[in-house]
Amino acid sequence: MEIKLHDAELKVMDVIWSEGTVSAKHIYETLKERFGYSRSATYTLIKRCIDKGAIERIEPGFLCEALVKKEQAQELETRELINKLYDGSADKLVASILGKRDLSHEEIERLRKIVKDWED
Repeated sequence: MEIKLHDAELKVMDVIWSEGTVSAKHIYETLKERFGYSRSATYTLIKRCIDKGAIERIEPGFLCEALVKKEQAQELETRELINKLYDGSADKLVASILGKRDLSHEEIERLRKIVKDWED
């Protein structure tokens, strides 16, 4: 099952993905520090993620555990980006990235390795 997460919900998820199971209070404190989010806004976002099935609430202590892996969210977002802006064509996305010409040598080498590994 794919779960569409909006930008603010992804910020909540990012705290959990980077730190593991954490308290809702910790998520609030992190988002307040990073983005100035209020307590009510943060808890509303957490509730939306719970309602969507992206987070499991664990008691006691209102701990939040991710039910969706970061890679799943990245895959969905990438697919949507390709479909929306590149007519469903991944090669157009890659051409756009390469056309910028501001990739470092290391980034270009990583892209080559990805393509080579995928072909094998």
